[in-house]
Amino acid sequence: MTKYNFLALILFIALIFSAGCREQTAREAEDRPQYGSGLIDPAEKAFFNNLAQYCGQSFRGEQVYMAEGRESWAHMEFMMHVTVCEDDRIYVPFHLDDDHSRTWMFLVEDGRLRFRHDHRHDDGTPEEITMYGGYGDGNGTALRQDFPGDEYTCELIPRSCEAVWRVELSEEPQTYSYMLWFHGDLLFKATFDLENPVDQ
Repeated sequence: MTKYNFLALILFIALIFSAGCREQTAREAEDRPQYGSGLIDPAEKAFFNNLAQYCGQSFRGEQVYMAEGRESWAHMEFMMHVTVCEDDRIYVPFHLDDDHSRTWMFLVEDGRLRFRHDHRHDDGTPEEITMYGGYGDGNGTALRQDFPGDEYTCELIPRSCEAVWRVELSEEPQTYSYMLWFHGDLLFKATFDLENPVDQ
């Protein structure tokens, strides 16, 4: 076998292997449970499913950024738990040290993706400021969605009318990021490591 024939054979084998990997990845995506059937926007549905693949797992995170003048949470332990994954909802409790009052909610409502913050007291009753958030702005992707403050949020927290919550999933490395923007300025960002689930 000549040098050129040998190189051609190696290239042929590599192409077959690559095609096989792509086919396996496609099969894995097809085999993954599909959620969010009520969502009209394909990007919102893809985002919903990408988040749902982490259901039943918990992940550590950290404060990446806090705007000057705001109370820092950098010294606290961040933990998120993807606990509920149904066709019309994903619940992600977010714990700060021993404070378990917060849950991020991704909801399918009237064909749209809605993001809300559920705040509760230790006895399970709702806090006075709760359920704020907004609907996807229609410009998101399978890995990023922006949620401007909705009418309910504006009435509950007038200053949050100009707030935008962004939730972003990255692939390499796999992370979940939660951000709060105000008038185009970043106020807060937390990132969680999706590659290393935590045993609970």
